[in-house]
Amino acid sequence: MQQDLEALTAALLHAARAAGAEAADALAVTGQSISIDVREGALEQAERAEAIDLGLRVLIGRRQACVSASDARRQTLETMAERAVAMAREAPEDPHAGLADPGQLVRDLDIAALELDDPEGDPAPAALEAEARAAEAAAQAVAGVSQVQSASAAQGRQVMHLAATNGFSGGYARSSRMTSCVAITGEGTAMERDGYGESRVHQADMPGASEIGRIAGERAVARAGARRPKTGAWPVIYDERIAAGLIGHLLAAVNGTAVARGASWLRDAMGEPVLPAGLTLTEDPHRRRIGGSRPFDGEGLATARRDIVRGGVLQGWVLDLATARKLGLESTANAARSAAAPPSPSVSNIALTQGAQGLDGLMREMGTGFLVTSLMGASINPTTGDYSRGASGVWVENGEVAYPVNECTLAGNLRDMLMRLTPANDARAHRSHMVPSLLVEGLTLAGE
Repeated sequence: MQQDLEALTAALLHAARAAGAEAADALAVTGQSISIDVREGALEQAERAEAIDLGLRVLIGRRQACVSASDARRQTLETMAERAVAMAREAPEDPHAGLADPGQLVRDLDIAALELDDPEGDPAPAALEAEARAAEAAAQAVAGVSQVQSASAAQGRQVMHLAATNGFSGGYARSSRMTSCVAITGEGTAMERDGYGESRVHQADMPGASEIGRIAGERAVARAGARRPKTGAWPVIYDERIAAGLIGHLLAAVNGTAVARGASWLRDAMGEPVLPAGLTLTEDPHRRRIGGSRPFDGEGLATARRDIVRGGVLQGWVLDLATARKLGLESTANAARSAAAPPSPSVSNIALTQGAQGLDGLMREMGTGFLVTSLMGASINPTTGDYSRGASGVWVENGEVAYPVNECTLAGNLRDMLMRLTPANDARAHRSHMVPSLLVEGLTLAGE
């Protein structure tokens, strides 16, 4: 299949040149997936999907245009090229658009070393159904669970190939596995729900489905009797399951697109502290068997490990070629590409320095405050960093869980919040974003 994609991208580039393009790149992606849902011990839904996506970007001078299609017939490829060239001729000039110079392209790819494609192949639908049933049964067995809302298992595999007129041509396959469960406790207006899910690149790395269901049930039961907390300024712990979202706000602020537009609350922070002095935020796109790993970026540049923040100090932006040119810098090989749009900056795997204690130790350090386990909605000002989010979790008193909490809002400013972080040591190694639970001092909590 990968050879077929290489031929398709070559055919797209040939058609683009024939239509009048001066330069072009082409992306071909195929994917297949199977998902199984069970409910009350019976098969509720089974879906199989297969798709192909083709994307073509053409350049005429500094004008560019992108088109996409889901049809690989020769006539379609020629039509794509003709339309893309016609659109590019009418597009406004972008002085920063353009392909990578040949000397910037990745050499000596070792894609196999990343182990992104499970050699064991895809599990059978019957095996996925058995996993979903096992997860549901384990959740139902937890005392206090009134019903299981959903139990699902899925697998997928995607193959991509990227080629360009600058000489780049490369592709790889990526497999995925997922099992999840959502359980409910209580009845009527007293219902509370929570869930748990796991995903891996390799089937052999997946935890047992019964364990996933049990944790989902236990989380739901722990939500029983949730109430609103008192309004005030309190320390807050972001549980490991949602802590990566807080660091995600920092990553959004150092994204080259936001920085180049001046729409980032960290636009003037290069070389300045953005995290406590002991913390480093590292991007490593070459971690084995991790869903975010990639051997090259969406423009054919070699990816590499680097510190985005080192010792608390911001080291650099997240850049593709276009945003790097706008800022007078070099690309950090962070281009991501979809079939329907030109490249844009995006991070791969990241890891934050872990602390010396677990979540229990962090709770004892906090004393009294709020442990957040779920976030909803968001009001984030990208220019000022003002932060407001709905939250639920548990109230902690004297370092111990006191009662479950819901229907409250957290507010603060991200620049201040991130400078007051204390990490735990509970980040899970299989996650693309390895971020432990995080204690943040002095947030405003709006409850009763």
